[in-house]
Amino acid sequence: MVNCGLLTNQNVPVPLKHIEVDLQVQGHVATVTSTLQYINEEVHPLEAVFVFPMPSGAALCHFRAKIADQEIVAEVQEKQEAREQYDDAVSSGQQAFLLEESEESVDVFKMSVGSLPPGQSAAVIFIYITELSVQADHSLQFCLPAVLNPRYTPAASGGGIVSEITSSSSGIPYSLSFTAHVSSPNPITKVESKCPLEPLMFLNTDHTNAKVSLCAGHMFDRDVELYLYYQNPHQLTAIVEAGSPSAQPGTLLGDPVVMVSFYPEFPESVMSSMSSCGEFVFVMDRSGSMSCSMHNGQGAQERIECARDTLLLLLKSLPMDCYFNIYGFGSHYESFFPKSVQYSQDTMEQAVKKVKEMQADMGGTEILRPLENIYKQPCIPNHPRQLFIFTDGEVGNTKDVLHSVKSNANFHRCFSFGIGEGASSALITGLAENSSGHAQFITGNERMQAKVMQSLRYALQPAVIDITEDWTGLSFTRLSPPINSLFHGQRALIYAQLKGEECQKPDAKGKISVQYHLRDQEVSNIVHFSLKPAENSGLAIHRLGARSLIRSLERDEQDDGADKEALKARVVELSKQSGVSSSHTAFIAVHKGSRQAVKGPLVKRRIPTPMMMAHSWSCNRIAASGGPPVRTCIQKSRVAAPMSLSSFWMSKIARIKTCIRIVASKRPFVRTCTERSQLPILRGLPSFRYKDIDIIPEISESPKEPLLQLVSLQKALGCWEMESMLAQVFGRTEKELLEQIPAQVKPDVWATLLALIWLHGFKIDVQVEWQFLAMKAVAWIHTQKVVNQSECVRIGNALLGCQIKEDALGL
Repeated sequence: MVNCGLLTNQNVPVPLKHIEVDLQVQGHVATVTSTLQYINEEVHPLEAVFVFPMPSGAALCHFRAKIADQEIVAEVQEKQEAREQYDDAVSSGQQAFLLEESEESVDVFKMSVGSLPPGQSAAVIFIYITELSVQADHSLQFCLPAVLNPRYTPAASGGGIVSEITSSSSGIPYSLSFTAHVSSPNPITKVESKCPLEPLMFLNTDHTNAKVSLCAGHMFDRDVELYLYYQNPHQLTAIVEAGSPSAQPGTLLGDPVVMVSFYPEFPESVMSSMSSCGEFVFVMDRSGSMSCSMHNGQGAQERIECARDTLLLLLKSLPMDCYFNIYGFGSHYESFFPKSVQYSQDTMEQAVKKVKEMQADMGGTEILRPLENIYKQPCIPNHPRQLFIFTDGEVGNTKDVLHSVKSNANFHRCFSFGIGEGASSALITGLAENSSGHAQFITGNERMQAKVMQSLRYALQPAVIDITEDWTGLSFTRLSPPINSLFHGQRALIYAQLKGEECQKPDAKGKISVQYHLRDQEVSNIVHFSLKPAENSGLAIHRLGARSLIRSLERDEQDDGADKEALKARVVELSKQSGVSSSHTAFIAVHKGSRQAVKGPLVKRRIPTPMMMAHSWSCNRIAASGGPPVRTCIQKSRVAAPMSLSSFWMSKIARIKTCIRIVASKRPFVRTCTERSQLPILRGLPSFRYKDIDIIPEISESPKEPLLQLVSLQKALGCWEMESMLAQVFGRTEKELLEQIPAQVKPDVWATLLALIWLHGFKIDVQVEWQFLAMKAVAWIHTQKVVNQSECVRIGNALLGCQIKEDALGL
């Protein structure tokens, strides 16, 4: 395992001076130009290695470097040839640059900067192109990642990517300037960000072109996210991009390429229809890194704690006729049940009990074995298998995992969730893309429960299927794979190379229609467009089309019986032709101005990658007494240099309410209020040996947030029972609730009606999280045939201080 970042032998970062990013957006795609400026302040030449993240769907298409007054431009070559040329150049004293994808994951790039003389400055410029993701509010998101999470590599797989990110003690040693130019076929309504922005500037009267920048002085301590809003987001659109004048007609870059954006609209009647069938398998990452915080703000939950709350909500929201199971994985895996069980009050209670005991105590992050175990089990007739996979993305064998998912794509769908800053986009999006599922990322202060419940709705709702396209009168070669299905909120981009003389006519027009089925309806969308673009807008769409085709060929290489050599040759040809990176190519640049041989060995350094500033976390491994190493997180600001690991944990234990008994003896002995086997690690605190004393921290369960308390009390059928804990949620006593119960109303009906009123009255802002609980409750009340329902709602409103109407409750 190697660290990422540029570090000295004493682990002191070499300062990266500045990052400048220019973003050019065309509809649903973006071109990103990044310039990194840094300097070798040492007295020795060094060989720097920069490991950095990139969106998994991005196409790296340009790379150049400026050293002093000299500029070198990289070209795409077959990977092994590029490596040999780089080694030869460095050993002969020439400046050389090498940029290639990681072997383990397509969203990690490694840049070898080569021989940089002492005191010399350098700038590295690279350009990549990516598709923008669609959000729940129909906006398009662009994300510039600031953090590359650690990637755990299984013990049997050899090397790793990175193990830890390091920043300087004074925080991020460099700043970021960021400007975005946006153009779209439809008018731009607004641009938003979690980072401070300068006012949006429109560049034309119809608002189809605009410019926006980050406020000056922004420190690159977190992801930069932009949210773009267009008018008529569900309208089928097409953008034609002219070919390169210097490219041969008939080649990919010589012909025009069209990008069609397909974002179907779901009527409310379809949105409200839910299936009660399905096999739901929840796969939870329980590796040590899941004990880290969701974000670096005050009061942040641990990732595993947030995941437990989310699993509880999911278990309460499942339909009665379904099947389910829960897997936890780390260095090994375990399942709650030998196979999926039918959902009932009994099986739900068993699962809830085990969920409450889940900890981040299973070591590394090996997801492949539990997936293979799930795939070996026979599917349940009439219950489509749906996997919900939760991970912070620290997986080293991403390609093997995705190959397994793709091989079983006909038998399941994956809904994947990347937890925390820097989760691997290659893994999270790849799980969904290879199984016709849906991917989501939970970062910053976002609530995991809201995004997960949105995906559960997708899993229970009808999807767009039987998608066909009619390219009237157009001769074309498709570059993107066919679309099998789309969920509500998903969008597909279709790339095609246009051919024939028709495209050369100045007034040539094109027409594309997309037909599909949604539930029992057949829908058709049509778009008319000009085949001659008004101006040359670069080759962003060409290169993303090439990237789509390259990725399809790379996936085909994983299939048994594939002609791997022929596919590799085709990938290399496309990559070199389009200038787009691939798994078989690399960018290589050699500055041949200096031919002095390097004296002595090169000093390896690593460029600092941004991490959290005031509350940065360093992941360490602590040997748990009586067990394998347990990965946990220590807050750097609380660990002074002289403080030993043991004294740190002693001080931390002393600051929280615990129930610990420490007994010293000649042999380790422990007594606590809870069995040791149930508490291998609590809230990030390990069991460790201090001389002849074992310390097992025990933490009393903290009071639940009222909504979570209400969720935990609901029965599988959807009802609530009258009890004191439910009354506490309402701020009343059980006696007060029973005194107000209307005549001829059973206590459980009364409790359920009060729960519905409370949810609509006090938690309407997070309705997406409890909507399925409410639907189950309403369905259960309908079975009870309540004769004085209106009176119950009136009295319930008065008791809880609400004004909720009966029809608003769905009754």
